[in-house]
Amino acid sequence: MRNKRYASFAAAVADIPDGATIMFADFGGIGAPQNLIAALHRQGAKNLTGISNEHGGTDGRVDVGTLIEAGQVRKMICSITAPTHPSRVTPFVRRYNAGEIDGELVPQGTLAERIRAAAAGIGGFYTPTGVGTEIAAGRECREIDGRAYLLEFPLPADYAFIRAWQADAGGNLRFRLAQRNFNPIMAMAATTTLVEVENPVVAAGELDPDQIHVPGVYVDRIVEIPPGSLFL
Repeated sequence: MRNKRYASFAAAVADIPDGATIMFADFGGIGAPQNLIAALHRQGAKNLTGISNEHGGTDGRVDVGTLIEAGQVRKMICSITAPTHPSRVTPFVRRYNAGEIDGELVPQGTLAERIRAAAAGIGGFYTPTGVGTEIAAGRECREIDGRAYLLEFPLPADYAFIRAWQADAGGNLRFRLAQRNFNPIMAMAATTTLVEVENPVVAAGELDPDQIHVPGVYVDRIVEIPPGSLFL
């Protein structure tokens, strides 16, 4: 069995090149792969395209906004492009208004389904979300049973940054509570999936097969979060 364990976060992200497309699992800070993001920030890859539910905040937490603030991201594809409070100007909003970053708004359900389609090898799907709005401009629409639907395409990535509660040496993953937001589908939709794990990695076969949320076939690199880590 191929060894998927890496000794450090720095080693796990060392070969990520400029221009890569990366998925960042996150839902208001829940399940965010903060250690991997911090390592990529230190590594310095630039001109990245980020795919995430949101674009990061201003509360000092390490998230995709850390990379945006550092000028490492050229485009964000996300379901939230404005801060939840107008008075909180996020790094994305500041750079977008200055013309320093591109943004693509994708409705949250559509974003999740586009990622899932990439994981499942589905060539496209129709959704009523976005019909009659600016999102549908120049896009293919089709009437099905008297209702208009917009054609959407899968959204793959070169890399996915994931945070899991448990993993075994084969890369099988378990998530805890709300970690099961974008983490599972992103883990399956990328060419290379990197995982930071909260608990010590166990031997293959020690996890209950009925409790595995992502099979190890989708996972390429695993790093244990060290005890006492700032981002544990």
